[in-house]
Amino acid sequence: MRIDHRTAALTAVLGGLLLGSLDFMWIKWVPYPFAELGNSTATWAVAAFAFGWWVRSGPVRAALGAAALLVVAVPSYYLTATLLQGDDLAVVWAPTSLLWMAFGVLAGVVFGVGGTWARGTGPRQILGTALPAAVFFEEAARFAGRAGDQRATWNIVIDVALGVLAVVLVGRSNRQRALGLAVALPVAAVIFLGFAVAAGP
Repeated sequence: MRIDHRTAALTAVLGGLLLGSLDFMWIKWVPYPFAELGNSTATWAVAAFAFGWWVRSGPVRAALGAAALLVVAVPSYYLTATLLQGDDLAVVWAPTSLLWMAFGVLAGVVFGVGGTWARGTGPRQILGTALPAAVFFEEAARFAGRAGDQRATWNIVIDVALGVLAVVLVGRSNRQRALGLAVALPVAAVIFLGFAVAAGP
């Protein structure tokens, strides 16, 4: 079923509002270690992927909609924090928030398009299938870098399990799933290096 542009736009905005608000509530009320999924960049990236997977009407619409979803989610998150625990509303337009929105545009484009690719054929299908797993595996690698933090072990297990589950759900054949898992590892390494560069020295 082809999704028309109005439905896609409305879903992107409403999805962003829900993602931001539910993410904050998840962090606030869900116990550890699952609460960490609210602080997860992978979770937001997979939301953008899911939008691209659902919209199935070309990479441009998927990219724009997924980017809009993540951009809207940022102020929604901080607005929910203001409503539920009295945080300063000014943080919505603070430089940090604007930076997260810029990252949202980038992640939305990449993972929104990836969602459409996963429904396609050939090498793009495999790369698209690999993307959700790759972000969870990359996040697991960052947790593994926390030497001496025993709590991080649970986060690693959860991220790896979610990465494998993502490939199982997205893949439409065992071959696609196997290739997706294989490709996810080098893609995760690229994402890991990207975070390292962005974080600076």
